[in-house]
Amino acid sequence: MPSSSPRPSDRAGGDAAGRVVPAPTGDRNAVVVAAGEPRRRRRLGQFGATPYLFLAPALVVYALFLLYPLVRAGQISLYDWDGLTLATFVGLDNYTAVLSEPKLRAAFWHALVLVFFFAVLPLAIGLVLAAVLVRGQVRGLPFFRTVVFLPQVIAMVVVAVAWRQIYAPTGTLNTVLEAVGLDSLTRAWLGDFTWTLPAVGLVGTWVSTGLVTVLLMAGMARVPRDLYEAATLDGAGAIRSFFAISVPSVRAEIVVALTLTIIAALKTFDLVYVTTSGGPGTSTTVPSYEVYRRAFMTGEVGSAAAIAIVLTALIFGINLLVNRIGERER
Repeated sequence: MPSSSPRPSDRAGGDAAGRVVPAPTGDRNAVVVAAGEPRRRRRLGQFGATPYLFLAPALVVYALFLLYPLVRAGQISLYDWDGLTLATFVGLDNYTAVLSEPKLRAAFWHALVLVFFFAVLPLAIGLVLAAVLVRGQVRGLPFFRTVVFLPQVIAMVVVAVAWRQIYAPTGTLNTVLEAVGLDSLTRAWLGDFTWTLPAVGLVGTWVSTGLVTVLLMAGMARVPRDLYEAATLDGAGAIRSFFAISVPSVRAEIVVALTLTIIAALKTFDLVYVTTSGGPGTSTTVPSYEVYRRAFMTGEVGSAAAIAIVLTALIFGINLLVNRIGERER
């Protein structure tokens, strides 16, 4: 005899899309979950103003301490003002001076030179150090990581004072050169027009290398060792594995490292102020130091504000380019 139990078609039917829908019998036990039916996502508007209330404190602080001073600096840059008397509106004359005055152009060029010492050179050294420390499975890795990172936790003013003593005519560097018979290389490192800027830049290299190395070590530590073993079986040596596996695996870390170090290079002030004060002559002047000198020493507040705005735009543009290139290569 045929079974009297209801068939699935009696309990639920199918619609044109093949989904299971409730039967018209009103059976509440029928299964009505549609297979493969996409879940509905709640839009941001459905939460009302709650997300904006959570963001409001941070946005208020950001606006008060960053956006407003930036807008105010842009306003001051349009005036000839000494900080005390009435200001005179000069329009874009201060910006024209930034582009036309040789001393200011030289200051921006010096900042770009420091980018090499603060960012490019530490990146090259950091890649090699990270690869050796991670792939070589060096014992006491946490100790080496701490030692390499140590310059980052020292105040830049302290670093500048220490290196000023090292670079002194009777300092550590010249003493070592004399001890090994290289007397001809000794010089007043912070008083030589040719070598002062590279000497200051090498201090930045010493400081930045630790940060870059730690970032790259974190990225390389996530690379499966199977990739290196497979490359070795294919006949790849250490150098080829480095460029084919290690470097591509830390592209995100490279972008972060370049972003941080480029910003540090372009806004360098304390290192230059303590070591050389922009000298000898103007051989180590940088935009940040020019902002300080004009605003607080020569009473050219409007010109200082214009330099600060141009420097901000330069930092933003270079880092935007670095991040765009990094995202494109992923």
